[in-house]
Amino acid sequence: MRESRIPRKLGLARALSKLGYCSRARASEIVRAGRVSLNGKIIRDPKIPVPEKHGNIAVDGKRIEPQPRVYLMMNKPRGVVTTASDEKGRETVYGVLTRRENSTIKARLENGAWVAPVGRLDKASEGLLLLTNDSGWAALVTAPETHLDKTYHVQIGTVADDKFVQALVRGVKTADGELLQAKGARLLRAGQKNCWLEIILDEGKNRQIRRMMEGLRVEVLRLIRVAIGPLPLGDLAKGQFRTLTLNEKRMIDRAIRVKPA
Repeated sequence: MRESRIPRKLGLARALSKLGYCSRARASEIVRAGRVSLNGKIIRDPKIPVPEKHGNIAVDGKRIEPQPRVYLMMNKPRGVVTTASDEKGRETVYGVLTRRENSTIKARLENGAWVAPVGRLDKASEGLLLLTNDSGWAALVTAPETHLDKTYHVQIGTVADDKFVQALVRGVKTADGELLQAKGARLLRAGQKNCWLEIILDEGKNRQIRRMMEGLRVEVLRLIRVAIGPLPLGDLAKGQFRTLTLNEKRMIDRAIRVKPA
C-alpha cells in the first residue's frame, strides 16, 4: 500500500485537511477527541509533525488516503450562511449543495466527501462562491499577496456621483478608524433614488464594501459577487452549483501566481 504524500513538518490536523478529509478546524477537533492515529498510535496534539515518508494517518481505525480534488462554483442565494452549521437554524451553503436531486456532487457529499467555502459571503450577500477540498489552493485564492480581483455589483440607496465613486478608490475611513480602498469602482446604472455600482477589490477584508458604505452613510440594498479573478458568475442560476471546467481552473491558477503589489 502506498503511503500518503504529506509535505515535511506539516502538523497532523493540517495534514489531514490537505488529504481532503475535512477542514483544519474539524481535523483539530477529532484529533483532540482521540479519533486520529499516526502510524498506529493515537495522537491528541493537532500540531504534532507528520513524518514525510511515514505519515500513515487513520481516523477511527480507517486509513485516510488522498481524496480526489473537487472544485465547485455556486451562485449563493441571499439569506444563506457560509458555514457548516448555524446555531439559529438558518440554511447554510451545505444545505444548498445537498438539496438538488439527482446530483453527482450531492451523492459524493452524502457519502463523506468534504468541501469548504473559499473565503466568505455574508448572509445578506449573494453571487459567486467557490468551494473545494484543496485547502492549499483555497489559501492562494484568498491570500492578499496574490492580488486576485473580486468583482461586485452593488445597489445602494442613493445616486452616486463622480465624487462618491472616486472616494471609494481613494479610501473611506470606517467607524473604527481603518482606511479601506477599492481597486476600482464605476457607476453601472442609476434610477431616481438608487444606483448600481461595480466595485473591484483585490484584498477582501471582512465586510469591506458594507463597511465602506457605512463610512459614507449609504445603505447597501444588494451586494452580488459577479467574478473572482477571470472567472465570471455567468448564467449560473441562483442556488445552483457546478464543477469548474479544466480551463476555468487553469485560468484561476494563472491569475493567482504571486504578483508584485
